[in-house]
Formats: sequence, C-alpha cells, structure tokens
Amino acid sequence: MIEALKQRLSEHFQLTNLTIKNAGLAFLWVEKHELEMLLRQLRDFEGYTHLSFIIASDHIEKNQFKLTYMLHNYDTKHDLGVHVDISRVNASMHSIHPLWAQAWTYQRELKEMYGIDFPESPRVDEDFCLEGWDDMPPMRRDFDTVKYCEEHFDDRDGRATEENRQTMKVNIYPERGE
Repeated sequence: MIEALKQRLSEHFQLTNLTIKNAGLAFLWVEKHELEMLLRQLRDFEGYTHLSFIIASDHIEKNQFKLTYMLHNYDTKHDLGVHVDISRVNASMHSIHPLWAQAWTYQRELKEMYGIDFPESPRVDEDFCLEGWDDMPPMRRDFDTVKYCEEHFDDRDGRATEENRQTMKVNIYPERGE
C-alpha cells in the first residue's frame, strides 16, 4: 500500500528517504517548497484527512531543523510522517493553517519553543506557553539550560544533590529501605 502511494506521489513530487516503520506507519521527506502541495494532495486525494501534530527537532550540527507533519488516514488506519528540513538561520516555514485550522496551535508553539516563524499563521506572534519570555527559544540545542537556571533561580535546600537514586531512597521512599 505505501509503495503504491509513494509511486503515485513521486509522479508529482520529489520525495526522498521513504522509511516504512511498520504496516501502519511510514515517513518520507519532501523539499520545503513542495510541502504545502504534498500535504494538500495527501489530504484531498489520498485520505490523510487528520493532522495529528507538527513537531520540530533541532539538528544543530547540520544547521537545520527537521519539521515533521504527522497525518492519519482513518480509512486505512495508517499514519504518515512528512519531514521537511529548514535552515536554523532565520528559520521560517509557510503556514499550513489554510489546510488544517488547528495547525496554528502547533505553529505558535514551534515559534515560541524553537523560534521558527510561520508567517500568515494566526496569532503566531502572541505568547503561547512562555508568557513574557525574552531569551533564546528554550528548545534550541544551543540554549544553555544550566546557565539560564543559575542566572534566574536562587539556590535552595534540596538542590545540592545530583545523585538521583540516593535522593529517591532517602527523601522520597525511605520506607522501602535498602
């Protein structure tokens, strides 16, 4: 089934790296400029009518983000992940809000957490989870969590230990003993 889908899509799009994880899950890559048309094709003609989510991963060593658009086909009970790579520098991707209205929520989150802009996406510049955040987006791999915490949070009792197992034994589950 997925091979036939790839064959049909390959007639119109430059697809790469088809990966079949199992009978109900596959992933493929597409170029940035072809993403919206591919998603429209999958929705309108291939039965992938549900946008499950959009996520990003930071590949700092390649200076790019990988966006994954996860689609679901209710008739075949098949999930298809569509990957697209974009540059980390001035990261921007066109909005798919016209295809799936709920996309604006995922796009707002990705703007706040990774700094990826989605022009034309509703409310994309409004605070989402991190009200008043004025630092580097925290999910970027070059965000220094330890430095940020040291600069913004005071030390207090209970933060001294780094031995999680010992802390669990002594402070959280002392009744379990050794």
